[in-house]
Amino acid sequence: MSTITNEFRIISTDHTGITVSNLERSLAFWRDVLGFESSHTAHQKGELAEEITGVEGAEIKLAVLKAPGGHKVELLQYLAPADRKCVNLRPCDLGSVHVAFLVDDLDAVLERIAASGWNAAGNSQTLTNGPNAGKRVVYVRDPDGTTIELMQIAKQNSSAGVAE
Repeated sequence: MSTITNEFRIISTDHTGITVSNLERSLAFWRDVLGFESSHTAHQKGELAEEITGVEGAEIKLAVLKAPGGHKVELLQYLAPADRKCVNLRPCDLGSVHVAFLVDDLDAVLERIAASGWNAAGNSQTLTNGPNAGKRVVYVRDPDGTTIELMQIAKQNSSAGVAE
């Protein structure tokens, strides 16, 4: 039995990376539909990209977007290697991940998404128990099928002081 002596701690999150098939199409969704702010773009290839990702021959175009509150989303379009795969993971499939965002008006976001040609994956529901009780939640999918959870905190009825 070994004893671990090097202790560390995670300080904070920096960003969520999402691999996309078409960077411009994904930017249209994340920036123009969801309202994320563009931060910067980059093009990585060669030894640096290979060493960071562990993917031989990696060549990546990427864009970083900022969400309100400071979290960043990094959209990565791999230009190489040629044998990269497209998969259609469902939320129940191993390896599937999602990122959740708090919104002030879930209906308005869903209307904007629908008006832009995309749709929610399901129907919004109000959670009835647990730490998120009262929040309305729904999954939507970006152009490549990445799951995004949108959560709206229960609105307070100002006249009665009761959550709606």
